[in-house]
Amino acid sequence: MKSDGEWMDTLKFGPDGLIPAVVQDFSTGRVLTVAYMNRESLDISLREGRTCFYSRSRRTLWRKGETSGNTQRIARITADCDGDALLVEVLPAGPACHTGAESCFFRPLWSDDTAQRFSMDDLYALLKGRRDTPREGSYTSYLFAKGKEKILKKVGEECTETIIGAMKDSREETVYEIADLAYHVLVLMVEMGLTPDDIRRELASRHVVDHKVKQETMR
Repeated sequence: MKSDGEWMDTLKFGPDGLIPAVVQDFSTGRVLTVAYMNRESLDISLREGRTCFYSRSRRTLWRKGETSGNTQRIARITADCDGDALLVEVLPAGPACHTGAESCFFRPLWSDDTAQRFSMDDLYALLKGRRDTPREGSYTSYLFAKGKEKILKKVGEECTETIIGAMKDSREETVYEIADLAYHVLVLMVEMGLTPDDIRRELASRHVVDHKVKQETMR
């Protein structure tokens, strides 16, 4: 792999000395913001391992989180095919947007109603909305109204039904019950203030430990 100086020389900074940087959550793939870097801010980012940008409005360097504490540890930087834009994948410690939102991209303008997408994060956000703004006739709102004890009871029931489905060697039934279990676990997470990122970080930490163990056993 090329040294920092060598690959930085392959980048095409604009006439203003800047290159756009698309900042993406390394764990979730969500686009957090678009900022700009010059050679100095990119060099600082590489040396410190945290994002440093160039503010076009203030005409000065700024380290993400220097006042808010919402820093971004860099996991990976990739240049596009022309070398005139960067994808900066980060592990964020707090919201990316100055409004307090996780991502700067939260203002939907247009969408194709026929396009469908599912993610655990979207479902989690929907469940959180059902808690914060209860909807009449909503099963999710009903669970939150009943409280943690009811939610835990349902998690236990779905665990049992998942086991039964698996013991019967029924793939269809097991998939159905696991989906029910996942849904109720997400409801529990919302109730307890846990987020999908909390679980991802825990799983990622276990993956790192396993990787180290594998390295030790190979020696």
